[in-house]
Amino acid sequence: MGQRKFWLGQVGDYEIKQLKVFTTVVDCGGFSAAETELNITRSTISIHIANLESRLNLTLCQRGRAGFSLTDEGRIIYDSARQLFDALEEFRSTVNNLNSTLSGDLRLLFSDTVSGDPRLQLPELIHQLHEQAPDVYITVDVASMSTIEQKVINEEAEIGFVPLHREIEGLEYIHLFTDVCRLYCHRTHPLYKVPERQLTDEVIDSQALIQAGLKPHKGAIHLIEPMDPRATAYYYETRLAMIRSGMYVGFLPEYYVEQNTPTGELRALQPEKRHYHLDSGAIVRKSARPNKARDLFLELLRQKLG
Repeated sequence: MGQRKFWLGQVGDYEIKQLKVFTTVVDCGGFSAAETELNITRSTISIHIANLESRLNLTLCQRGRAGFSLTDEGRIIYDSARQLFDALEEFRSTVNNLNSTLSGDLRLLFSDTVSGDPRLQLPELIHQLHEQAPDVYITVDVASMSTIEQKVINEEAEIGFVPLHREIEGLEYIHLFTDVCRLYCHRTHPLYKVPERQLTDEVIDSQALIQAGLKPHKGAIHLIEPMDPRATAYYYETRLAMIRSGMYVGFLPEYYVEQNTPTGELRALQPEKRHYHLDSGAIVRKSARPNKARDLFLELLRQKLG
């Protein structure tokens, strides 16, 4: 007897929902990690995947004590589902941009404290955007620099706001402002009361450094290389908390310190020598699909920047 042939037939909304669950599980690296992203329980996710496998007559993934992994068929289905969702998103975006009323989505991602930085004037920008395009659905979130870059490149976000540590091909950069970053210690740190003349390079470089966990900015490489990194905290808020423990020294933007700490709480160590300039900017994907909401926001942003 020959092998039974299987035909998928029409793909409906239910299959698309199951495929979205499946792709999210793959992106998150497993069922447990996908629970928060999908806001459903692991058992419900398992049911969706099992139903999808039954519907497709394929085994998509292996799960168990050995961890989560895709089968060869699962990898093919994942790649095809991604292409399907990209096509649906492009169709939705095209329809939204054909409407005379400006609508659609605008997804903004911010690194660190940029969204609350008064130099950006984000509340005013959002106010202006809403006045001109009240039907636009805005999503605002915070993420690390690398995540923001990836999501903008993949068109999972329209605009990102990041420190300009590097330039990546395929992204356009809009300069916002420049900060001077200095090396700080807290008033409870042993170096806080040491006279300036006694703060030699050897003394400072021997202190435990809290670092950002990124490849150092090009202007900071020569400052960080001789130091002793002992901990990592990407966000300014968490880095400041580590410095406040009195156990670490660390680099922070001078403007951020002035805005978020009382005068005298932190001391800049060798301020004339140990500092570098860090630009912050907005990033958008070059040759991205049309999006009127994104273009309007960028126009308003450029007007603010003068």
